[in-house]
Amino acid sequence: MISFDNTEIAFEYKSNKALDKAWWLFSFIRSNTLVKLSTPFAPLAVRFFPTRYVIRETLFSHFCGGESISDCDHTINVLHKYGVGTILDYSVEGKESEQDFEHTLAEIMETQHRAQLDDKVPFTVFKLTGMARFALLEKLSNGDSLSTAEQAEFERVKQRVEKLCKKAHETGIRIMLDAEETWIQPVLDELILEMMRKYNTEKPLIYNTFQMYLHARLAVLKQWYELAEREGFYIGVKLVRGAYMEKERKRAEEMGYPSPVQPDKASSDRDYNEALEFIVDRIERIGLCAGTHNEESSMLLADLLEKKGIRHDHPNVYFSQLLGMSDHISFNLAHEGYNVAKYVPYGPVKDVLPYLIRRAQENTSVAGQTTRELDLLVKERKRRRRS
Repeated sequence: MISFDNTEIAFEYKSNKALDKAWWLFSFIRSNTLVKLSTPFAPLAVRFFPTRYVIRETLFSHFCGGESISDCDHTINVLHKYGVGTILDYSVEGKESEQDFEHTLAEIMETQHRAQLDDKVPFTVFKLTGMARFALLEKLSNGDSLSTAEQAEFERVKQRVEKLCKKAHETGIRIMLDAEETWIQPVLDELILEMMRKYNTEKPLIYNTFQMYLHARLAVLKQWYELAEREGFYIGVKLVRGAYMEKERKRAEEMGYPSPVQPDKASSDRDYNEALEFIVDRIERIGLCAGTHNEESSMLLADLLEKKGIRHDHPNVYFSQLLGMSDHISFNLAHEGYNVAKYVPYGPVKDVLPYLIRRAQENTSVAGQTTRELDLLVKERKRRRRS
């Protein structure tokens, strides 16, 4: 029986100094007031060297692999030593120019090249708003007509997606599309489903992200499976609870439409776990990357594999957590032979800042998340002092 309480396994890769640093960082994050006060000033503060240095040596170094792919090599190798793979994530967002979009495309293709070199990087990932204007995606998702210039712009977006998915097919390295806000999700779904039909003919290589804090996504997942079975292709599913809940509810209220968000956390948990059961029952047709920091869902998936007689390292099943979070889940699962991969974000400090802010806010908003992290760090510090 796997245990997520084994801190010796969870933090074996951390030196005493790194362990103390993590304890200090989560102590800061637990103070919701401090996080709320500091985050509005962070984009301005990062322009100045002393503050930028502080951010780089604290939040950035804990939650990110570095500023470039080569910077991530150390993290990749350390994770691999303990049986954990890496998902390289170029976490730059909010760009608007064609030049920036092409740069992002080239960078993601470099992550694919890095993954091709060895088996330490089993997945790559991209965010469509890193390669397309948000306003264009919103217009397409609304079904609005495009100007001639916008049509040409969207063709370039499709070509970028095609390049990434074609390379995934050529190299055999899985690639995942991150989910985004519901009002641009329809065009994301449309594009990635087309790529699955084209390139997932032999196994799941192209993955879409399903956010289960949205009440409609479980039904969409089931529809996609039926479509894949009927047409003879595979689907790849990154299953998460989601990251835009407060923004989604606020927009729905302001614009006067029904909220797409589940009524409560219990409903999100129910759909997430039901999705796990649905996928495991059909694991030969679906590739799963279970992105979760939830211990119950992680335990459920491990138990389902045991009950169904599915081997721990089945190529269609991965557990995944973010770098710097839930090491007690990641490393204990890896120790028992399950496929595990950490999301390792990277990019220039100033460009990755929105990601870092979300991580700090996420840890304060998820009930018990930071307290659990702190309790485990305290437990391991005490254990080391006794030994």
